Amino acid sequence: MKNKLLSAALGAAVFALGTSAASATTLGDVKAKGFVQCGVNTGLLGFAQPDASGNWAGFDVDFCKAVASAVLGDPTKVKYTPLSAKDRFPALQSGEIDILSRNTTWSINRDTALGFNFRPVTYYDGQGFMVRKSLNVKSALELSGAAICVQSGTTTELNLADYFKANNLQYNPVVFEKLEEVNAAYDSGRCDVYTTDQSGLYSLRLTLKNPDEHMVLPEIISKEPLGPAVRQGDDQWFDIVSWTAYALVNAEEFGITQANVDEMKNSPNPDIKRFLGSEADTKIGTDLGLTNDWAYNIIKNVGNYGEVFERNIGQGSPLKIARGLNALWSKGGIQYAPPVR
Repeated sequence: MKNKLLSAALGAAVFALGTSAASATTLGDVKAKGFVQCGVNTGLLGFAQPDASGNWAGFDVDFCKAVASAVLGDPTKVKYTPLSAKDRFPALQSGEIDILSRNTTWSINRDTALGFNFRPVTYYDGQGFMVRKSLNVKSALELSGAAICVQSGTTTELNLADYFKANNLQYNPVVFEKLEEVNAAYDSGRCDVYTTDQSGLYSLRLTLKNPDEHMVLPEIISKEPLGPAVRQGDDQWFDIVSWTAYALVNAEEFGITQANVDEMKNSPNPDIKRFLGSEADTKIGTDLGLTNDWAYNIIKNVGNYGEVFERNIGQGSPLKIARGLNALWSKGGIQYAPPVR
């Protein structure tokens, strides 16, 4: 009982600290220091990974660049904090980072008890399984008794337990804190199966010694809406981060690209002119606490949602993930953004 009370007290203290950090206006802090501090994965191909020179790239990294473009007009004004699954939430709660853009699932516990705000889903995902082809397994329902590699401190770990319990299957969890440890354990044969978000499996498969010897099973066992998170208590910053994501989606719907954004500023369409800040009486940017060319800066520096998706994880990338649910609502998917007006 004493341990439970101590744990609750520590949690309340961390939450209070995070709330205090947020209430100091993150936008003001970011402008004062001149950069956005962005929490990202320690290294996940296609989502967040540094090169040999320390330059970060990926789907989640581009979102950090988009926020910096909206706020500071410059996609390079970002400092990246690589975080493990366990470390990511304390880093956000404490104010060590301004935004968490790290393939993180929006859940009720994280949205409430942990003191975070989620809103835009930048990637609709689901948990899956990867196995060696030599096992001759075609379905997750054939995995009873398997040793399964999983990262601790994730919804993945909880979903795994629920799935096997619901299907009356046995398994042996092989649990590690760091992503690199999970990868190494699976690649060395310490476990039969690797489970995480399916997008992550496609990414991780390419890093294995012999990628062609492994396959991702067809089952999706969970809903994993992934997106950025910020601390509660700062509605303005929450709006800026949210509308950065919505701007990327709206730009794709408008047909505005990184290549044609300058030309589109002269569009006769009033919605597009308002969106790009070229309408004389627009106040959309100033209402956010930004300049009226905030959305123009995002698209000019980063591109639209489709461009970000395709070059990092879609057909223009080694992962070649299909858009699927992440296609626009008008093209068979569920990516949908509120109107900018």
